[in-house]
Amino acid sequence: MNKVLIGLILGAALGLLDGATAWFTPEARPMMMQIIVGSTIKGIMAGVAAGWFARKVNNLWAGVAFGLIVGLALAYWVAAMQDKYYFEIMLPGAIVGAILGWATQRYGKQPAGRG
Repeated sequence: MNKVLIGLILGAALGLLDGATAWFTPEARPMMMQIIVGSTIKGIMAGVAAGWFARKVNNLWAGVAFGLIVGLALAYWVAAMQDKYYFEIMLPGAIVGAILGWATQRYGKQPAGRG
């Protein structure tokens, strides 16, 4: 399986899990479906970006840092739209991004060289 596909699949799974943690915030419970869908999309975006980066750069720590930054940026964007719950949104987003950066560097196949 290639790195982008691993990022996409793992990003969807981790995004779903990230969204499900909103249940621990009682004020967010009425919006659980929207939160889960949005977090899943955010995870997919971060996973595809991390997978793309892993195809270009073969460095574990650079991949983790890139995933962390992408996850944090996407989570900040979502938190800014809410204008609240920054910590509750950004912390899991950063963790998901870092995990995606690690997984896409560690697993998956590099594309075959051309030439």
